Amino acid sequence: MPIRAVLWDIDDTLFDYASADTLGMRAHLEAEGILPRYGTATAALARWQATTQRHWARFSAGEVDFLTQRRDRVRDFLDEPGLTDPDSDAWFHRYIGHYEAAWALFPDALPALDALADGYRHAVLSNSHAEAQERKLRLLGVRDRFEALLCAAQLGVAKPAPEAFHAACRTLALTPAEVAYVGDQPEIDARGAHDAGLLGIWLDRSGTEPPSAEVPPGVRRITGLAELPELLAGDTRFGAPSTFG
Repeated sequence: MPIRAVLWDIDDTLFDYASADTLGMRAHLEAEGILPRYGTATAALARWQATTQRHWARFSAGEVDFLTQRRDRVRDFLDEPGLTDPDSDAWFHRYIGHYEAAWALFPDALPALDALADGYRHAVLSNSHAEAQERKLRLLGVRDRFEALLCAAQLGVAKPAPEAFHAACRTLALTPAEVAYVGDQPEIDARGAHDAGLLGIWLDRSGTEPPSAEVPPGVRRITGLAELPELLAGDTRFGAPSTFG
C-alpha cells in the first residue's frame, strides 16, 4: 500500500531545537544574572535538559498536568521549591523570549517540504502542547504546510504509545500503513511509529553510522531530509532491499 501522508515530529526534526535551546538558555541566564551559579552555559543547559526530562516523564505518566510540570521544572532548575506559580510562570516566559529569538528551521526542512508538497498530505504529531507548537510553526512560517497538528498534552497520550500514532491516522482518515512518521528519536519516534503500523523513519543527523543494533528493527534511517522523497517513493517495508539501511 503506497504512502499517502507524512506525519512529522517538529523539535530536532524540522526545527533546530538543540541550537535554539543552547543559545536561548545562555542569553536568558546572562540576562537574569545567574549564569555563574551554574559554572558554564553548557552545564546550565545540561541541568535544564535533565530537569525537563524528569518532569516531562511525570506529565507523560499522568501524574501532573502540563502547567504543573512546567512550573515544577523551573523550581527544580533554580533550586527554589518555594517559588510561587506567578513567579515561576514569569521566569519561564522571560526564558521563552530569548529562546524564540534563536528559532530557525534546519536548512533542509523547506526544500523537503517543497519536494513532498504535491505528492503527500502532511500533519504533525508532537510530544508537546498544541499552543506552543502552533505558535512555533506560525513564527517559522510553515504552519500552513500541515493540515493537522496533534500534541500529547491534548491527546492525553504521548509517543511511543501506539494510541498517539493511531489518533493522527484517524485524523487523516488513513490507515497506519498509508502513513510515514519522520522523527529524530529512534525509539520514541521511529520504532514507536513502526510498532503502530506506520512507516517509521529515523532522521539521524549525527553523520556517523550507528551500530546495526542501534537501528530498531523495521525502521528506515536517513541522515538528512533530502533523502526522504526517494525513500517514500520506493517504500521497501515489504521485503525489497533498502538503500538507506
